[in-house]
Amino acid sequence: MPAPSSSPTTLAAPPPEAAPPLRAGGNGLGPVALVVSAGVSVQFGAALAVMIMPRAGAAGVVTLRLAAAALVLLLLCRPKVRGYTRADWGTVIVFGVTMAGMNGLFYQAVDRIPLGPAVTLEVLGPLALSVFASRRLVNLLWAALALGGVVLLSGHGGGGLGFGSLDPLGAAFALGAGVMWAAYIVFSARTGRRFPQADGLALAMAVAAVLSLPLGVFEAGSDLLVPSTLALGLGVAVLSSVLPYTLEMLALRRLPAPTFAILMSLEPAIAATAGFLVLNQALSALDALAIALVIAASMGAVRSQMRKRRTP
Repeated sequence: MPAPSSSPTTLAAPPPEAAPPLRAGGNGLGPVALVVSAGVSVQFGAALAVMIMPRAGAAGVVTLRLAAAALVLLLLCRPKVRGYTRADWGTVIVFGVTMAGMNGLFYQAVDRIPLGPAVTLEVLGPLALSVFASRRLVNLLWAALALGGVVLLSGHGGGGLGFGSLDPLGAAFALGAGVMWAAYIVFSARTGRRFPQADGLALAMAVAAVLSLPLGVFEAGSDLLVPSTLALGLGVAVLSSVLPYTLEMLALRRLPAPTFAILMSLEPAIAATAGFLVLNQALSALDALAIALVIAASMGAVRSQMRKRRTP
């Protein structure tokens, strides 16, 4: 099922020169494939997390996910801690704070409202980022089309459950997660430029894990140490953190933040599919129409960006 200035809520886009040119053909579509793969991974991981939430609670699942992901990334990347400036460390720490906030708020949301509407509300953060950061009218049009699909899906996804019947606190948590997701997009891009490979991601994940640990231990206690829960938590960590965050950081090295943010509109569609396959949530004809709208908006945004990069 996940986001990246000096504060976690800053939504300013990185400088235009940060993203190398997109080329026509396979090289241009490479970052898009990374984003789509990340979305599939994170949403199926979120569906798995919903299944184990009765065992460890929302905060416990977040702790398992972030701690296991941090351990895997630190072992794989073995990042060095010397040779970085204060600004580098400031960026990676704020990136870790955004990840902890995004995950904590999102799982509090799905503990109260269904997965589809939760992701639908959360994705409004990246959509807002694409509107605020974009300097081209066509991107605003694609964002509006994506928003239309998101709203349609929210009203009829998950068995016909609309915004009006959602728990208000759960909806508020989902919107807060959306703000943190927008910040995650900004700081993921900045961290990827400052640190080699996935070193910055590994360090930021460790920061997020440390921040989430007290709440998880307080809520779940010794239940976090049950072998079956640990194994499922590791699965959630790989699907929802290790794979998607790594793929997204690689994509953000080549995609501008506004285009990446519009691609995030695919997440509700992927979540609806994951809900259907894993959580037995039905898909209606209106769900299919909503999914078609967000896919069309994402494809249009990518094609517009590729034309812009090809123009001398």
